[in-house]
Amino acid sequence: MPFNIGDLVTRNSYNNDTVFKIMDIDAGIAILKGINIRLYADSNIADLKKVETNQDINDDQSFLDRFNINLDRDEYFYLPGKVLHIDGDKEYLERCMNFYKKVHVKAIGFKCGEDEISEKISSLLEEYNPDILVITGHDAYYKKMGDASNNDNYKNTINFIKSVKEARKYKPHDKLIIIAGACQSNYEELIRAGANFASSPKRINIHALDPAIIASSIALSDKNKPIDLIGILEKTKYGARGIGGIITNGTMYVGYPR
Repeated sequence: MPFNIGDLVTRNSYNNDTVFKIMDIDAGIAILKGINIRLYADSNIADLKKVETNQDINDDQSFLDRFNINLDRDEYFYLPGKVLHIDGDKEYLERCMNFYKKVHVKAIGFKCGEDEISEKISSLLEEYNPDILVITGHDAYYKKMGDASNNDNYKNTINFIKSVKEARKYKPHDKLIIIAGACQSNYEELIRAGANFASSPKRINIHALDPAIIASSIALSDKNKPIDLIGILEKTKYGARGIGGIITNGTMYVGYPR
């Protein structure tokens, strides 16, 4: 069966557990990008299986269904926190921006290469003054290289750490909530650098929407109350295995009367 760029496929050797799009083909090797998971991979063409074109593979609605937040709009008014979302992947960014729109969270999004974010972060923070900052894109932990505590053994963790440190110069933890990392990122080092939330405690892949889910949850949480940390993490694809963080207050102002 011939394969072409743009085809949706799974990998037989991984029990066809993840749907990818073929981004390129070279000498019988396909470069793959996860549809729902923030993952790049390569595979021998012989290991691929095509996904039926009529199969619904976008699972965004399942996450939207978890955002049944009951706000008593008859008496109070609500001002959710503002999000600045910087993403290394254009398609994932678009999905996240659509998610913010559907849950009624104001968000500004920028596509920026992971290695360029640290250079641009200060000016973006100055211009948009967000309550919540998302720094994400693609990452990977190279297990064959060994030590999980060594940032050199990750694709983009060092770039995310640099960006977090630059952002933290702008405002302290309680004034700017930072969500950082992508698939398999060095969670401990991102938290140590100044992130409030980061991936990935168990060095697993995360869903394309996970950073937006965390950001939206905080944006819609009361500014004067600590967040439900475990409850927020459970809204993501893999819970605390994929993303972890520290207890902080929300960023939503609640006023009266409406």
